[in-house]
Amino acid sequence: MPKASDTLWDLAIAEVEKRENPDDDGKRVEVWEKSILFMGNKNGRKYSDFSDLPEIHLFFEMGKDTRVNCRSANPFSVGKTTIILRCLEREEISKPTLALEYTFGRRARRHNTPKDIAHFWELGGGTSLLELIRIPISSNNIRSFAVVLVLDLSKPNELWTTMEKLLQVTRNHMNKILTKLEKTNPEVATEIKQRMWNNLQRDHPDYELLDPFPIPLVIIGSKYDIFHEFDSEMRKIISKTLRFVSHYYGASLVFTSKSEALLLKARVLINHLAFGYDKSKSVSVDHSKPLFIPAGLDSLSQIGPPPASDSDIGKMHANTPLELWKKVFEKTFPPKSFCDLQDTKDPAQDLQYVEYEVDIMRAQKNQELEQYKRNASKSWKEMDFDSD
Repeated sequence: MPKASDTLWDLAIAEVEKRENPDDDGKRVEVWEKSILFMGNKNGRKYSDFSDLPEIHLFFEMGKDTRVNCRSANPFSVGKTTIILRCLEREEISKPTLALEYTFGRRARRHNTPKDIAHFWELGGGTSLLELIRIPISSNNIRSFAVVLVLDLSKPNELWTTMEKLLQVTRNHMNKILTKLEKTNPEVATEIKQRMWNNLQRDHPDYELLDPFPIPLVIIGSKYDIFHEFDSEMRKIISKTLRFVSHYYGASLVFTSKSEALLLKARVLINHLAFGYDKSKSVSVDHSKPLFIPAGLDSLSQIGPPPASDSDIGKMHANTPLELWKKVFEKTFPPKSFCDLQDTKDPAQDLQYVEYEVDIMRAQKNQELEQYKRNASKSWKEMDFDSD
């Protein structure tokens, strides 16, 4: 009921809120608000579709000696940014992510209801900017937070290291938040710990063998178009390993590429986290096809043992099933050396931050600095010191 003291502006605000936020009884409807952090491999330069270049054959380097035709192999497949844009139904050309980027989307559950909000954070730089994870995930929003880990299937030698580093740092940060909540708000801490098991029924045969991630987790294997060209045994090892890791952490797993059908499956999982859409109950575990396994719908018996001989497994010293799978995987796909995997710490040396005019000036100043150092060194050597 309007008050006599209400201004025209007060009445306008009240009318807008009434139109946007009523339910069937005219009461205010609670808005669904979720947050998702996307992280994964550091991608190089991204390209848009090449269909507008019909007469030009484009190539890219893949390894030392292989050159692949971009048109046929479609190597510049979907990455974190592209997945976010597709989920938000935005027709934009994806660009390299600068450190930590944010966007959001809004959706209405039904006609004439307030729109739910989903906050999308994207961590760039692969594993080089892990300290930024603590910015989007806090004690205030951990109850409504989820993580999407995008792994490049075309780089199996980087896969385990990237996955391990990103999940470990994220989990350590969340454990610190939970420890703090246990003291300040124990009810919330208990709720989060109980929800970790929501995707797994208590009568599931693997219930006591798994270690669910503290918050909902989706693992996306990108660049399936390149991965599909791998040797069948290599594909099987990678697929079984990712199935085990996803199941062990209580995560969903999906393989995707620029194919609209595969992107749709990824969108289904993400829209469930972001806007509460219905979960898909379909499952695809055939290693010769793109995997799609919602959380809780796999099992260790279906996955099978690690892809190695009994004699090889017997020689591996592992304290946990996860450690055993890691050793088996890295026996086939040895991780790159630390120097190879270490991302550039200095943004000025990172190719995705190239600025022609700035770089030219920087190069000039670097030359002047080196010349100054040489002159100073020469002058120092020519100085005549008195000896006592």
